Amino acid sequence: MSFELYLKRSQNKMDRLVTNFYKKRGDDDIKRYLYAPLERYSRNAGKRHRPLICLIACEAVGGDPRRAEAAAAAIEHFHTAALIHDDIQDEALTRRGEPCFHVTEGVALAINAGDLALSQVTGAVVADPLLDDALKIRVLSELVDMTTRTIEGQALDIGWVRDDRFDLRVEDYLKMARLKTAYYSGAVPLAIGAIIGGASESTIEALRSFGMATGLAFQIQDDIINLTGQDRSKDFRADITEGKRTLIAIHALNHSEDEARARLLELLRAHTSAAGELAEAVALMEASGSVAFAGDYATGLVADAKVALEGVLPDSHAKELLLSMADFFIERSN
Repeated sequence: MSFELYLKRSQNKMDRLVTNFYKKRGDDDIKRYLYAPLERYSRNAGKRHRPLICLIACEAVGGDPRRAEAAAAAIEHFHTAALIHDDIQDEALTRRGEPCFHVTEGVALAINAGDLALSQVTGAVVADPLLDDALKIRVLSELVDMTTRTIEGQALDIGWVRDDRFDLRVEDYLKMARLKTAYYSGAVPLAIGAIIGGASESTIEALRSFGMATGLAFQIQDDIINLTGQDRSKDFRADITEGKRTLIAIHALNHSEDEARARLLELLRAHTSAAGELAEAVALMEASGSVAFAGDYATGLVADAKVALEGVLPDSHAKELLLSMADFFIERSN
């Protein structure tokens, strides 16, 4: 089974694990202002790959993936909180083609809902009846570190925008993306799954490294899809509108002739949503070789990560899913 097919077959199960928390809480008004909007928002959840790879990692090291379900749900609760808060900070209007939480419910209720989702990063693990206290503390330590790293990356991302910083290098982007995305989109879910599965320390760290590399590749591919992907929803090319310091934009600003660089800077600072100007910005990035550079960089990350993982895990269906996951991260078009 390919990783993409696994996601499609497993998504409903993970949906239930996450949304059941929202369904069982609150009286009528609390549901109206908190749990019901969170449940609706969570239905537009994407592919749920983060919690699902936690389960795969647990199985890949010989563990029972059912024991990792609460921790996997905690990771997805963190993703929900991060998206709600990120959209407010970016002043975004849509998420996956639908209005952002703060657009439909207002900023104050959105912040409150994001805070609740964030509380469940620890709450889901503390309430888990399948893990002993020592294992809970270890998992919680991983989740706290994941949260801290993601917030550090977010600070760089929004700080650069606040200070109108474009004096950035590829290395700056890679640091930010590892912190903001790779920890929680790859490294920590795999490490937690391996921890709960009873893996050795060397295997845990190997899976963490695999997740860090593939999580970074995932973010780079997201950057590419936003500019050139098949999805033409309202999110399309929003990275340009928001002036995002993506790998592609930074590389282009460092590898364009003066006139082209000045025009690209103008477009990124204008927060334009005009289709013609967005297309112009993409053309400038393509002319500098930056879209191709980003694709090649992500492909190299995945190739090296797959080689490094080969001798770590015994052959199994779960191992094949992880290797397929790495390919899926850079081959997807949405």
